Amino acid sequence: MILYKQNIFGQALFIKRFLIKFLGYVSWRRYGKFNKLQIEGSEIIRNIPESGVLFISNHQTYFADVAAMLHVFNASLRGNVNDIRKPMKYLRKPKLNIYFVAATETMKKGLLPRLFAYGGAITVQRTWRKDGKNIKRDVQMQDTDNIGKALNEGWVISFPQGTVKPWMPIRKGTAHIIKNYKPVVIPIVIDGFRRSFDKKGLFIKKKGILQSMIIKEPLKIDYENESIDEIVEKISYAIEQHPSFLESIPKETRVAMEELNKKREFWEY
Repeated sequence: MILYKQNIFGQALFIKRFLIKFLGYVSWRRYGKFNKLQIEGSEIIRNIPESGVLFISNHQTYFADVAAMLHVFNASLRGNVNDIRKPMKYLRKPKLNIYFVAATETMKKGLLPRLFAYGGAITVQRTWRKDGKNIKRDVQMQDTDNIGKALNEGWVISFPQGTVKPWMPIRKGTAHIIKNYKPVVIPIVIDGFRRSFDKKGLFIKKKGILQSMIIKEPLKIDYENESIDEIVEKISYAIEQHPSFLESIPKETRVAMEELNKKREFWEY
């Protein structure tokens, strides 16, 4: 007989609660003191369903992005609109049915990623990359099923580009999940995290950086009639990663970003 409550993945809720609170207290100064997190639209969080919500966002670091979202979501649910002050208040009883999609190999590298994974990761196998090499393999149906289970039970954070490099194409897997499970889709656009943290988001690279998080209104999607490609296009605009956004950036900035991507390619795994 199980003597403690578990979530749908068999994780003990009291352990998950402790990890979210502990990691939240430890990480708060990264967004509320060493750097400044500017938030827009967090009032939307208070008006969405308890489950069946998919957050889609651009991606800048492996862990700092998700940690910031957990701060913002829990703060908003406790009445802090667009600010994350008083973490002792909003982390006292955090929302436990928030999950995030992450690569299996990423979450197995080191103790801290494993602890972070217990806090809510839905680990999936990349179908296009492994150990720094480009590959091509079939989607694992169990991975998709796990995301569906998480959506049925709560909220899921997903990064449709599947990489921390900007302006990369949207992976169609996210569109398939939207078509199949019909969640409420909330776009989020983040910035400043790449300048603040190292690639993994575990170490502060520079202090005094203005980070931003914009939470947008739910996407209007015709789940039955819109094609996968149409949903992909809609996602790319919503998280401001469509090629048309890149064209509006000055040429010298684009060149610098391309050079940065080449350097990041060496470290990608």
